[in-house]
Amino acid sequence: MKKLLSLALLFPAICFAQDDLLAGMDSVPKNQPVESAFKALKIVNLESTKLASKGDFYFVVAHRFGSLKDRFEGAYGLDNAVTQLKFLYGVTDWLTLSAARSEQAYDFSTKIRLQEQLNNGFPFAIAAFGSIGFNNLLKESNYPKMKFNDRAIYVSQLLISRKFTKKLSLEVAPTFFHENFVDNDLQDNSQYAVGLGGRYKLTNRLSLNVDYAAHLNRTSSSIYKDPLSVGVDLETGGHVFQMHVSSSQGIHEAGFLGHTTGDWGKGDIFFGFNLLRVF
Repeated sequence: MKKLLSLALLFPAICFAQDDLLAGMDSVPKNQPVESAFKALKIVNLESTKLASKGDFYFVVAHRFGSLKDRFEGAYGLDNAVTQLKFLYGVTDWLTLSAARSEQAYDFSTKIRLQEQLNNGFPFAIAAFGSIGFNNLLKESNYPKMKFNDRAIYVSQLLISRKFTKKLSLEVAPTFFHENFVDNDLQDNSQYAVGLGGRYKLTNRLSLNVDYAAHLNRTSSSIYKDPLSVGVDLETGGHVFQMHVSSSQGIHEAGFLGHTTGDWGKGDIFFGFNLLRVF
């Protein structure tokens, strides 16, 4: 009888302790980093706020087919394709270095995490991206007085993203880039743009991605246009496979930000993909 009486007296305390434990489990810890605003290092063409983890080594193959407007004559994009091979390494969790080579440019870049988005804390993730590239399209036969420094291209971006829900992430990227050589007097060497991008998660392994860049100091008579790209991310184990359609065939930042000639309204668009493998 005494044992039953003791158990009856302890029962409320056990219940209250269990309630407190469950309440602690249900609450979201404050100031914990928000994960996976973007699964890939790029949204489509635009850099995302994701960095490589410390010690991770990435091999990236970026490929852009030719314009679909050429149809059968261009093998529906199979002709005149552009490919970039890139290697990235996570030096620390906040610093990623990369080196790349394509028909368009040699490129060396760094991405630095400045601030993480925090649960019930800081509302944005912020990263800085910078690169130096060397234009590989300039031929000495066309420009006999050209110096090596004329090939240099400098890019600086501030990447600011927010994961609003489990499915939706958005980013804005103020950008400055400078080309030592421009192909006409109407184009400034120093150029400014604002990139906008987003990711919407469709399933656990599939997302819809969009990015766009508004050039801010292009002349009205310029032949170049603002790039718009739409694609999907597919996660398959250690791979992230990005497939997209874009008005730009450029892969290097100065290529798609400053030299886009495609036009969605005229069917002058380019199918492409980014294949990422992490080791």
